[in-house]
Formats: sequence, C-alpha cells, structure tokens
Amino acid sequence: MIRKAAKEMIEPARSVMVHERLISFTSGMLTKAGKTTQAIFYQWGLLVAVVGFLLGRAMILSELTPFVLPFLAAVYMLKREKAGIAALALMAGALTSYHGSIAFVIVAIFLYVLMQKVVGRYVDKSTKALPYTVFAASMTARLGLVFILEGTITNYALMMATVEAGLSFILTMIFLQSVPLVTSRKVKQPLRNEEIVCLIILLASVMTGTVGWVIYDVTVEHVLARYLVLIFAFVGGAAIGSTVGVVTGLILSLASVASLYQMSLLAFSGLLGGLLKDGKKIGVGIGLLVGTLLIGLYGEGGTNLGVTLLESLAAIAIFMLTPRDLIGKLARYIPGTTEYSKEQQQYLRKIRDVTAGRVEQFSTLFQTLSQSFQASPDTDIPEDAEREVDYFLSNVTEKTCQTCFKKEKCWVQNFSSTYESMQKLMKETEERGEVTSQLLLSEWKKQCIKPEKVIQAIEHEHGHFQANQKLKRQVLESRKLVADQLLGVSRVMGDFAKEIQKEKQAHHHQEEQMLEALRGVGLEVGHIDIYNLEKGNIEIEMSISFDQGHGQAEKIIAPMLSDLLKETIVVKAEQASYYPNGYSHISFSSAKKFVIETGIANVAKGGAYVSGDSYSTIELGAGKYAIAISDGMGNGERAHLESNETLQLLQKVLQSGIEETVAIKSVNSVLSLRTTDEIFSTLDLAMIDLQDATARFLKIGSIPSFIKRGDKVIKIEASNLPMGIIQEFDVDVVSEQLKPGDLLIMMSDGIFEAPKHVENKEMWVRRMINELDTTDPQQVADIMLEKVIRSGRGMIEDDMTIIVAEVKRNTPKWAAIPLYKSPKLLRKRA
Repeated sequence: MIRKAAKEMIEPARSVMVHERLISFTSGMLTKAGKTTQAIFYQWGLLVAVVGFLLGRAMILSELTPFVLPFLAAVYMLKREKAGIAALALMAGALTSYHGSIAFVIVAIFLYVLMQKVVGRYVDKSTKALPYTVFAASMTARLGLVFILEGTITNYALMMATVEAGLSFILTMIFLQSVPLVTSRKVKQPLRNEEIVCLIILLASVMTGTVGWVIYDVTVEHVLARYLVLIFAFVGGAAIGSTVGVVTGLILSLASVASLYQMSLLAFSGLLGGLLKDGKKIGVGIGLLVGTLLIGLYGEGGTNLGVTLLESLAAIAIFMLTPRDLIGKLARYIPGTTEYSKEQQQYLRKIRDVTAGRVEQFSTLFQTLSQSFQASPDTDIPEDAEREVDYFLSNVTEKTCQTCFKKEKCWVQNFSSTYESMQKLMKETEERGEVTSQLLLSEWKKQCIKPEKVIQAIEHEHGHFQANQKLKRQVLESRKLVADQLLGVSRVMGDFAKEIQKEKQAHHHQEEQMLEALRGVGLEVGHIDIYNLEKGNIEIEMSISFDQGHGQAEKIIAPMLSDLLKETIVVKAEQASYYPNGYSHISFSSAKKFVIETGIANVAKGGAYVSGDSYSTIELGAGKYAIAISDGMGNGERAHLESNETLQLLQKVLQSGIEETVAIKSVNSVLSLRTTDEIFSTLDLAMIDLQDATARFLKIGSIPSFIKRGDKVIKIEASNLPMGIIQEFDVDVVSEQLKPGDLLIMMSDGIFEAPKHVENKEMWVRRMINELDTTDPQQVADIMLEKVIRSGRGMIEDDMTIIVAEVKRNTPKWAAIPLYKSPKLLRKRA
C-alpha cells in the first residue's frame, strides 16, 4: 500500500518535470532557430542575395534596368564584404529575367568596379562622388553595347541611356539611405520621413523583380504591393499608408503600363486602411477590400474584378498570418506610433538611469571626501604636545645656548634640570605673557649665565608658537567645515538622484485614464505626463489647445484634476502656444495647505537712502517659505553691502537644497575667512513649511521675534554670536508650530534700541503688539514702525526693519468640478 501511494505521488511530479523540460527544450530550440535564421540572412548575406536577384530582374519602361548599379554601389560602400554576393545575385537575376539584359548587367558591373577603383584612389570622399560614378558607368555601358551591336548610336538610344543613367543617379542616393535598413540586423535610430520613403522605393523596386510571376491568374507583384500597403497602413496610419500606396503604385506602373490603375487602388486602400486601423487587422483588411471594389469597378469596369479581389484576399491572408512581433518591431521605427513612443520612453528611461547613477557616484564621492576631512590625525595628542614643546625649546636653545661655553654642562650633565626649568619658563610665558614670578627668575639666574637673553628668546618664540597653534586650530576648524559642506552637498546630490529615480516610475495607465476622462468632457488635450502622484507633491504636465487666454487650465482642468485626485490641484506654470501645432504647455502641482502673506516696513538711520539692514522673502522649491533679516555692522553703504551679501549667499545655498544649519555655517565660514576687517552681520531666519505650518527659527546675533496668536504674544529667541566673528559655532535652532491666523513679527535691533526712556524694552514691544487692532501684515508693519519712531521723538538713530508674516490656510480659487465617471485607479498614489 505504501509503495502504491508513493508511486501515485511520484508519477504526477515526474510528468510535470517532463512537461517543463519539454517546454524549456522547445523554447531553446526556437531561440536557436531564430538566431540561426538571423545569421543566415544578415551575416551570410542571404538577404542581400534575394534583394539583388529581384533587382536584377526588375525593369521599367519595358527596356531599362536602372536598379542594378545603384544597389551594387550602395552595398559596395556600406557592406563591402557582401559586394561579391550582390554582384552574383544581380547577374543571376538578369540571367533569369525576361528583358535579356544580362550583357548590360555584366558590362555595367565591370565598368563600375573599375571606375570605383580609380575614383577611390584620387578622390577623398568617394561616397559623395558615388552617384556620378554610377551615372558614368551606366551611360558608358549602355552606349557601348548599342554601338557594338548596332554600329551606330541613334538619338533615341542616347535619350534612353541618359534616362536610365539619370534614374540610376537618383536611385543611388535613395539606396544609400535605404539599403542599411534591410541589411542591418538592428536599426538604432527611428526613421525619418525621408528614410521611410526611401525604404518604400527600395521595396517597391524589389517588387518589380516579380513582374511576370503569376499563380492561378494571381499576379505576385500585386499581392506583394497590397501586402506592403496593409503593413504600413496598420503601423503608421492613413498618411503613411497612402504615401506607400502612391510610391509603390507609381514604380509598378513604370514597370508595367498595364498596372497604372494600381496606383489609385493602392493609395486609396492605404488611406482607408489607415483610417480603419483602430479596428486592428480586420479593419485594415476591410479598407483594402473597399478600395479594391471601388477602384476595380472604376478602373476596368468589372471585367477582372474577381482576379483583383482574389489578389486582395491573398494579401489580407498573408497580412493576417504576419506575426505581431514583426509588425511591432517595424512600428518602433515609425514616428507617431505607440511602439515608437514606448521606445522613446525606454531610451529616456535609460538616459535617466545613467544620469541618476552618475549623480549617485558624485554623492558617494563627496561623502567619502567628507569622511576623509573628518578623520582625526593618526598621531596621539600627548605625543604631539610633547613634540611641540621640544620644537619650541630647540628653537630657543639654537638662538641662545648654541654659542654658550656652558652648553655641555647645562645640556649634557644637567639635562633634566635645565629642560624642566626652561619648560617652567615657557609655561609662565604662556599663562601670563611674560615671566613675572620672582622665585622662578631667581632660580633661573642661579642656573644660567645669560638669563635675560634666554627669557627674551622664550617670549619672542612664544609669539611664533601661538601663531602656529592658532593656524593649526584654524586648519582643523576649516577641515570640519569643509567636511560638513561636502556632506551637505552629498546629501543634496543623493536626494537629487532619488528624485530622478522617482521620475522613472511609469504612470502610463493613470495617464491614459486621465486623458480619457478629460477628452470625454470635450477638452482638447494633446498628451499628459505624470511625474509624481505622491500626496501633497503631485506633478503633472500636459498640452492643451490654445484657449486665447480664457484661463481654461485654471478654471476647468485644474478643478477636474482636483476631483480626480481628491486633492486641490493648481496651475504651476503655463506657456501659451509652446508646441509647433499651437498647443500650450501647462504644469500642474499640488496646492500648498498654507500660504504666507507678508508686510515690510524699513527705514535707514537719519532717514538716509541706504539702510544697513537687508531683508528677503524666498519661496523655496521644497514647499518651504524663508524670511530673513540681516543687519550689517554699523550703518550706510558698507553695512548694506555686508548684510545684503550675507542674504544673497544664504539664498543661493538654501535654493540648492542644503539643510539650513549647514547653509548658515557655510555662509559664516565665507564671511569669517574672506576679510581681516571686523565687519560682522546678524541674521534672523525663519523657515516655514507650507504643508504643516511648522517653523524653524535660526537667530545669529539677532533680537527676539514674536508670534501674535489672538490675545497671546509668544517670544522666540536664541543665543548665537553674529556671523563672521568665529569660524566654528553651533547653530541654536528653535522650532514652533504655527497656526492659521498667526502673525509672525521679525525685526532688527534698531527697533529695540529706539525707545531710550524704556527700561524693559521687551515688555514695551509686547504691549505695542497687543494693542494692534488690525491683522493686515502691511498695516501692522507700518503702525509698529511709526510708533517706534514717535517714541524716539522723531529721531531715527539706527536702521530699522520690521517684517510681518501672516499664516493663512490656502483656500482654492476654484471649486473642484466632479466627473461622474472618475477612474478609480487615479485615486491611488503610485
């Protein structure tokens, strides 16, 4: 029983394994067969042989074969190793053709190769001279054969030879562009319109090689021509389909005058098939059948309508059997197709990945540099201090003891006591600036015969020693500052790389749903690109038809998007008639939950024109709002330049994305290192998050700020020295949660110093804020400045600046417009 149960369990598992191995073996065989087929067609030159054979058979105007030399010349210039195969295939095609031009083909090929050797030796750019070489070889071969066979050259023969050579001249330029498209395994770039036409001319020329092939009254070239139209109409639409029909029909009519009406049939069928391409393959096939019926009845009166319909049905059957993958590969190179757009997006995605990778590498590099600057020296601090003392004393003894006759007694016999005594003198000098201890002096005079000279040398050398120590400290501080700056840059670049990676996320499904929803209500929307669907940070771009400035994007599209995404969406930027078709480019983003309204009032000392105070209000890209006041030391133009430069530096660093504390340290470093003058600046900075109204205050030597919340006044203060005094300092950051309706009041120190008669100036400012009967920021700033000036009896003894910011909830200007068929997936955040 156990063996039977085990057998029953093993048999299904064994059958599954056999099935998986069979599938793996089959897929492997198919892959191997595909690679072998590609190798035969492209590497071995079978495709070149087939095309050459058919072009060798091709003929137009009943006696001209202008396709031979252009094809050979193109292959000779582009795929020289396949030129022999092309020549043999052309001669084989001419040998089996009905026009009997084998002699002309052989002579023309021989003359072309000979002329090309001569031209390649004396002409640097032989590609530009190639059409002329083909023209000369064709003309010489045709006229030479006529003269040999007929003994004379008539005007008709000269005219036909010229026409044939002229066509060869034109076809050479066409084949130079189209031959690589059929001889290369992979086409790297999408096709331009000119290249598409050149490819169609080449394919139509190849089809003329099948003239005379008939299977049960079905003409092969008609079937192939209609199949070609079906393929391009299905891939490229009505424009490409009708173009292919016109070009193919024209070349076929030149090969056989009886096929003249085919041009109308193919062009009309290509147009109808392209218009019906939304019906997939069946729709394109119906377009060909309708075109065949209409043009067939009109062209030949219905006498051969049955044969014409049979040819169309044969083309449709081949078209239906064509693998979708093959059609998709062709569609990737035709502009305007979905496959082309996906190929372009994939290319852009690769570029974005490469860019993000490089940015991450730079981020890692800056982080490594930061760590190397932060690394402490390898030497131990005690040993380093002892070494410094040794260097100090060696410099002193070099100037004093080196020429003394008691050198051996002091530094050989009594080394320890001499070294200890000099070390005490050094320590005394370091603590007091000079040797003042009488006990130490008396002991040293007993020990040394030149005590004053040694003490003077110690005091003189101590100045150099202190300068050296200060320089080392500055170097260490600078190393730490550079490390912090590099780390800040590394974080910014790392965040930037993440943003690039975020853009890589595909939102194709949401874009299609949004496009369908907007077009469903009658809006003319070209395309939509969704960059981010994260709540509070939505970024969408689209193209819409120009609305003559009526505000369609702000009044209609943004409210609709607000309903679709269940979040208030506003117009971020608008560029009218941005695209060549006249459409406008619109950028949409999430509306911030809070907005800041500011009022500013300032005055210079004595009512002068230039104030030493500078201020700035900056809306940063990360959804933050910065308010800053800088007070330069003193008054006038120099103080204004100092404070203004401080704010400019801070603004540039903050806009780069570096965190505010690192930004302030960087600005302080620049201010402290750029000049030796004692010119300092204060900085009062408030960073407000517009999403949650949290505020961070960084006060560098500035006076307190105040928040008025109803009847309550909140003081914000921090203790930091002014910028530029010292290189290394810790920034004291104060955080505060703001609420809608709050008034943030920031001011320079001139406001506090104005009322001379007031002892408790903080209480005086609080009372002045409490007595305000308005909440308008500009009115508050003006009223406070006026009261401060009046309190000083009209005297303005210092620069004064007041910035008042009111926090408000962002109320959208337009209400959301509901869409009753809103796609559900749009409400999900990708």
